[in-house]
Amino acid sequence: MSKTVCVVIGLAGGSGSGKTSVAKALARDFKNKGAVVIEQDWYYRNIPEDSDINVADWNFDHPDSVEFPLLIEHLKSLRKGIPIDAPQYDYKTHSRMEKTRRIYPQPVIILEGILILDNPELRELLDIKIYVDTDADVRFIRRLQRDIHERGRSVDNVITQYYKTVRPMHETFVEQSKKHADIIIPQGAENYVAIDVLKTKIKWLLREAHGR
Repeated sequence: MSKTVCVVIGLAGGSGSGKTSVAKALARDFKNKGAVVIEQDWYYRNIPEDSDINVADWNFDHPDSVEFPLLIEHLKSLRKGIPIDAPQYDYKTHSRMEKTRRIYPQPVIILEGILILDNPELRELLDIKIYVDTDADVRFIRRLQRDIHERGRSVDNVITQYYKTVRPMHETFVEQSKKHADIIIPQGAENYVAIDVLKTKIKWLLREAHGR
């Protein structure tokens, strides 16, 4: 199979920073050229069945919670023009679903997740590395609303998890990964100027990749 000419964009930032909104905006703008969004969260590992760890104590924000070797393998396959069967994660059961999602190579591949700039091997596969920078209070409020309305969690559960793992892991792994970013976007998708600059860069890379 011939190699696919593509641009791979990595979108990192804290939980609730607006990464998903930026990813959707880019995917929408490059829909005609062909774009696909891949979520780091799809690659969460299952909590071991023989483990006595309570779900509330499981650290979803540590790099070990994500099966990065599989994500890296899949991204390499897409760059070679090979379709993948990406895992899908159920946030309510905290486990992977039996079904997978077939992802076909596209000219624009957008990978988003809180830890993607923390992994050196993964960074090597990214043509553009972006960090979405949003104030902590805004990120917390967004996370609170999302987890309650979309993932069926209680207010107490979200707050406990935030103080126990989300905030310390953000300070240890996510925030420090900002130094690897090519572009830092304050305010996420609401920063229209930054999004327009990013789109211009992606178009330039696509033209360069196709030799015109």
